[in-house]
Amino acid sequence: MGTIYKRGKTWWLQYYRNGKPYRESTKSGKEVDAKRLLKLREGEIAEGKIPGLYFDKIRFEELAEDLLRDYRINQKRSIVRAERSVRHLGTFFEGMRVTDITSSRINAYVDARLEQEAMNATVNRELAALKRMLYLGARQNPPKVDRVPYIQMLEENNVRKGFFEHHEFMALREKLPEYLRGLATFAYKTGWRMGEITKLTWNRVDLEAGIVRLEPGETKNSEGRTVYLDEELKETLRQQREAAKGKEMISPYVFPRKDGGPIVNFRKAWLTACRQAGISKKLFHDFRRTAVRNMVRAGIPERVAMMISGHKTRTVFDRYNIVSDEDLKQATAK
Repeated sequence: MGTIYKRGKTWWLQYYRNGKPYRESTKSGKEVDAKRLLKLREGEIAEGKIPGLYFDKIRFEELAEDLLRDYRINQKRSIVRAERSVRHLGTFFEGMRVTDITSSRINAYVDARLEQEAMNATVNRELAALKRMLYLGARQNPPKVDRVPYIQMLEENNVRKGFFEHHEFMALREKLPEYLRGLATFAYKTGWRMGEITKLTWNRVDLEAGIVRLEPGETKNSEGRTVYLDEELKETLRQQREAAKGKEMISPYVFPRKDGGPIVNFRKAWLTACRQAGISKKLFHDFRRTAVRNMVRAGIPERVAMMISGHKTRTVFDRYNIVSDEDLKQATAK
């Protein structure tokens, strides 16, 4: 099927697949290496596989672009994180042939990132992006990847466990600027993500029925959600509406900025309020964990609590359903 020949000091191969000739350098001056590689290529062709020479032409950048294109086509909300992961991967794998992306090379990348003091969770997101692009390449027709190397994920030990006790929430709300108090109350009660609350518009609210809805595609998991408001939340939304009327401000957002636009960043106001309330190192996302814990404490079935907070998988829900020192003290007392 094929022959070997010499160019200068280097041995070359010539073989055929479906009548098309292929020429490939062995990059070796030893005849035995040329014979071994020719036998390998003939075996690949006999099994109907694409010769390894084809995969040697595929570079990391091509796989990375295929990954980002997949995110764009499927309108995945995590494309920003994927782009960030690709940038980090590119600092190590840029220009590398896909056949050179081996488990040992991947482990070397992990070592380099850990030396840069990247968190395990961050490195895992980058490894997941690399694994995804390799799998996408293997599923192409014709494939761009002949094998997906083993990628070992790191153990994540940086999961946050912060949450608010009720008195902490009350103290914080009092110190927050007025335009953020309703938003904080809604987050404390429902456990919704910050982006879901800041983008909530009045056409999703029915105050008469006491219902707030998010349509499919408006949430992180792309599933719709319905929440029935208790009296405190109803009053909070009524105050938001009256405040907008009093300022003669036309805004579609339930919790707008002072100028009527959507709230984007309130980090400075948040940190100031936390410091004044004496509860430093709190995150807005701690409201999400708090709401889950409070619902379970109140006896709400876990499946219902998941539907309210928007948790899709039980694993994530269990990670947020944590206990505090006060919980442990109450258990001992009981």
